[in-house]
Amino acid sequence: MADIRGVRADYESKPTIEGAGVHLRRAFGPGQVPLFDPFLMLDDFRGDDPEKYAAGFPWHPHRGIETVTYLLEGSVEHGDSMGNAGVIGPGDVQWMTAGSGVIHQEMPAGDERGRMGGFQLWVNLPASHKMMDARYCGVTSADIPEVVEDGATVRVICGSAGNASGPVTDIVTEPSYLDVRLAPDARWEHPVAPGDTVVAYVFEGAVRFGAESTDVGDSHAVLFGDGDLVAARAGGQGARFLLLSGKPIGEPVAWGGPIVMNMNDEVRTALDEYRNGTFVRHAAGVAP
Repeated sequence: MADIRGVRADYESKPTIEGAGVHLRRAFGPGQVPLFDPFLMLDDFRGDDPEKYAAGFPWHPHRGIETVTYLLEGSVEHGDSMGNAGVIGPGDVQWMTAGSGVIHQEMPAGDERGRMGGFQLWVNLPASHKMMDARYCGVTSADIPEVVEDGATVRVICGSAGNASGPVTDIVTEPSYLDVRLAPDARWEHPVAPGDTVVAYVFEGAVRFGAESTDVGDSHAVLFGDGDLVAARAGGQGARFLLLSGKPIGEPVAWGGPIVMNMNDEVRTALDEYRNGTFVRHAAGVAP
């Protein structure tokens, strides 16, 4: 018999400002470490006022983590010290493993209505992989499979759902990243590995998880207890949410802005290297 996961905690995302002045909502971040292990942070940057997002995220470093950008509306122009550059559009994903060090920038632009929207997830790396070679995986919307069944439409970015597997593979923490859309009053179940951390972030409508009697609404993150099944039921207007899962790392976390290591002295070393120009170790070209 399946062990349906209950809701352990429900967090409403909080307004914050990042980059050069981008207004966004943070579902979880440094204040919740290590509850969401291996996930470090999830930002929701949906908006329709260019003054609140156009300044973007100019050149900045990362080390010790992976950053995952999933776009819903608008576009993001990007470049990095590995020589990658381009534009990601609606439905596209940028999965970047910073590893030993990457310098990059992300500059958003709205659509014809001025709308911009999407999410950025930070995934931690274990000590054994924090200094791995940096790598970049860009996935277009057309390459992300969808599973449609009984009122549910699931985009599979990483991991699997139904008979589909996502295009992002070989990630250290073996995560799953799903975008789930439910029709009004639709029910959906999804198997998960016991012991994994499982998180949902609702961004449209409302949904009830497991045996809960109350709805989880827009801009709320849910952390589940243990079990081997996630069960969801949409409200009368339908619902849409991200479902994330991954294997906990269980190591100390030392956080220094865009640098996340195990020890504070490792963060200081990274920042010193950034200042003296020795931060990037594997690069096709060095960013300005």
